[in-house]
Amino acid sequence: MNNDKKTLFDKVWDAHVVDTVPDGPQVIYIDKHLIHEVTSPQAFAELESRNLEIFRPEQIVATADHNVPTLHQEKPIRDELSRNQVQQLTENCQKNNIELFGLGHQYQGIVHIIAPELGITQPGMSIVCGDSHTSTHGAFGSIAFGIGTSQVAQVFASQCLLLNKPKSMRITVNGKLNKNVQSKDVILYIISKIGTDGGTGYFCEYAGNVFEEMSMEGRMTVCNMSIEMGARGGMIAPDETTFEYVKGRKFAPTGGEWDEKVAYWNTLKTDDEAVFDKELFFDATDIYPMITYGTNPGMGISIHETIPAPQNESEAKALQYMGLEAGQTPSSIPINYVFIGSCTNARIEDFRSAAQYIKGKSKSEAVKALIVPGSQQVVKQIYEEGLDKIFNDAGFQIRQPGCSACLAMNDDKIPEGEYCVSTSNRNFEGRQGQGSRTILASPLTAAKAAIEGRISAFESLN
Repeated sequence: MNNDKKTLFDKVWDAHVVDTVPDGPQVIYIDKHLIHEVTSPQAFAELESRNLEIFRPEQIVATADHNVPTLHQEKPIRDELSRNQVQQLTENCQKNNIELFGLGHQYQGIVHIIAPELGITQPGMSIVCGDSHTSTHGAFGSIAFGIGTSQVAQVFASQCLLLNKPKSMRITVNGKLNKNVQSKDVILYIISKIGTDGGTGYFCEYAGNVFEEMSMEGRMTVCNMSIEMGARGGMIAPDETTFEYVKGRKFAPTGGEWDEKVAYWNTLKTDDEAVFDKELFFDATDIYPMITYGTNPGMGISIHETIPAPQNESEAKALQYMGLEAGQTPSSIPINYVFIGSCTNARIEDFRSAAQYIKGKSKSEAVKALIVPGSQQVVKQIYEEGLDKIFNDAGFQIRQPGCSACLAMNDDKIPEGEYCVSTSNRNFEGRQGQGSRTILASPLTAAKAAIEGRISAFESLN
């Protein structure tokens, strides 16, 4: 690589290097450490056992999201394991002077939704969390990635991590998107083309007019699912859309500090002649509303295609688990559940687009449809904008914030053998409950499936 020409990833990474081991890993400083109740207890226990203190508690933000119920959050959690984990987080945060947005707090919600909406996530930062979908925050031009429990302890103790620098990749999508195509469709399309290991070993930058024209919510959806193609993380260069989104939020810089930050953020873009280790290009006109039909996010097709013949034993096994056959149309799959939520698609924009389609319609009698906002702030917006009335009139159930039916760690499980069109990020075997069958889709496609009880093509594709 030409030494004086840097990618966006290089610029942010290099700004956080504290020390370098010759021909080895680098010590990276971490600006923000996000924690929740699932991956933090062991790390707190490790520090305690070694008689170490939390080095910089003011740079840690905590919330409860995975284990929390989405009904009656004011009551004690019924499941003992879940209750204990949430209680343990509360005690650990109190003991170590860490800010906690726990149950009942006005800012409680899914960790990857509350940090951006509160202005905690900002361009140029390094952000980690013991959660693979930390890549979400890369939408702001930050380096954000999930870490393991032992690394959570490392950051607690030193505010740093020892890491090998990943390779760089750029995915460029240019052109005009077809009608009814949302950001979720764009990333599902990319993953269907490059596979679940296409990004392994890389940090990915998304470029091209398609991403430049996306809202911040849309960019977060794309970066959130970078991990599903095997990438360490994904990022998009900050621009006016980013600055406009961050400005005025609770923890955003103000006054002179804001001006200084924006001046720096404006430098965070890939230099013209910077070289990537891998480049991929896609045409927006090839992308239509997408669904998955298998047991990994790479098994995706557009809603007007038929299920392809399996190419290997793994795909054959996936079809068998899903109860589907090659040549089958998406519209022939009986849908019983629809889940609009998760750290991928539980922002206000997602619910606005679903409500716009649902307005004046009623859901299918066969479908149980869950609307699960990503945070208490999103709940507030749903009610202020009257979206609650649209959802309730159509027979959808609005829940309280949490990870909910994205993963089977709480009460919101999908029964065995049932199909759920879900706006979450993973469709692995048993992800939403033992024997459950997950079909990933955008909020708009999910809303349509809830109304019709099946997956169907939109009236106009262009």
